[in-house]
Amino acid sequence: MYYRCGDLDKAEDLMQEAFVRLWENCKKVVIAQAKSYLFTTAHRLFLNQVEHEKVVLAFEKQPHPGADIHDPEFQLRSKEFKTRLEKAISDLPSGQREVFLMHRIDKVPFEEIARMQGVSLGAVHKKIYKALDRLKKSVNELRDRKF
Repeated sequence: MYYRCGDLDKAEDLMQEAFVRLWENCKKVVIAQAKSYLFTTAHRLFLNQVEHEKVVLAFEKQPHPGADIHDPEFQLRSKEFKTRLEKAISDLPSGQREVFLMHRIDKVPFEEIARMQGVSLGAVHKKIYKALDRLKKSVNELRDRKF
């Protein structure tokens, strides 16, 4: 990981997160595949981090209609919105939150999520749909409040 990201702290954080995910899924991971699971997870985490940094950079470069991104009030609103959105994600039921984060953040395919959790593909789709529906309602409530 150090050679991929060039930062020892980031590499250690990525590997720590990979070990945490292995620990959380230890019942689902075959012992013979643990090493492969760690490498794959760490690699995905790294790619997700790079993709996230690209999105953040692109977002910062975009002009927002009616808002100056250097305006302190706009920055404060953005931080508040992000905080409330993160809280909305954390308020999701654990099954929905886990599947949502695996698919949307870790980019794990539906089939792999179903296999890892031992549920049908339809159950995974249903959990994702319910999570997105709840988040959509929460975001609409946040927008309506106008901070």
